[in-house]
Amino acid sequence: MNPKGCVIVLEEDALIRDLLERWLGEAGYEVLSPQLWQAKDGQRSVPWLVVADVPSPKDADALIRSLEAVYAAPILVLSARFRRGLAGSAEAARRLGVKRVLPKPFTRKELLSAVRESLEATD
Repeated sequence: MNPKGCVIVLEEDALIRDLLERWLGEAGYEVLSPQLWQAKDGQRSVPWLVVADVPSPKDADALIRSLEAVYAAPILVLSARFRRGLAGSAEAARRLGVKRVLPKPFTRKELLSAVRESLEATD
């Protein structure tokens, strides 16, 4: 396992998913898709964070609750439908019951900062 921990990435868009996996991997995280995490069965890494794309924040509740039921980890939500800016993101996170939201598009620096903040919030 990588020293920074395991991150589960749920992203339908293959290009964005590959970019997330590369950026997180280069930053020292073990990155797994839900399918790879399930396949590990008895040898599973305990996820430290779940990064999930939400196509529509209005319909996010069911997805978030299902992720909470499977993974005992904080959730960082990504969506192109979130407003830019700290106040909008903080309000969306509170409303959804997740650690952080990150509006798309975002930079590598913004992603890694959101991941760190999500993980620090659990300490």
